Amino acid sequence: MKARIKWIEGVTMLGESDSGHALVMDGPPEFGGRNLGIRPMEMLLLGMGGCTQFDVLLILRKARQRVTACVVELEAERAAEDPKVFTRIHAHFIVRGHDLEERQVKRAIELSAQKYCSASIMLGATADISHDFELRAA
Repeated sequence: MKARIKWIEGVTMLGESDSGHALVMDGPPEFGGRNLGIRPMEMLLLGMGGCTQFDVLLILRKARQRVTACVVELEAERAAEDPKVFTRIHAHFIVRGHDLEERQVKRAIELSAQKYCSASIMLGATADISHDFELRAA
């Protein structure tokens, strides 16, 4: 996997992925930014959320669970001093579907957290990561 980050101006950057996608990263005005894009640390948190949701949905599909919607709400805390790594991350899954089995959803989240989600496992080296979920009818 490769990526390219091109500096535009101030602290505005254009990130280009190996798969051909691009996004703007920027900082707040007090650090020379124009608030034109996502912060790099926000992107890490979003990456973890996307990674774990990808796993959970794939596992639930294989378990023949009829998911109609899934949202992962993330809340994180960072260290006060540099490097300001994530120290705590909580992922709250809201899963909608038809006749969802609670044990299957719980199992999918645990498998993602413990075995499959590379982003969660990497961030878990510095952060205490917790998960919970709620089921809603479709």
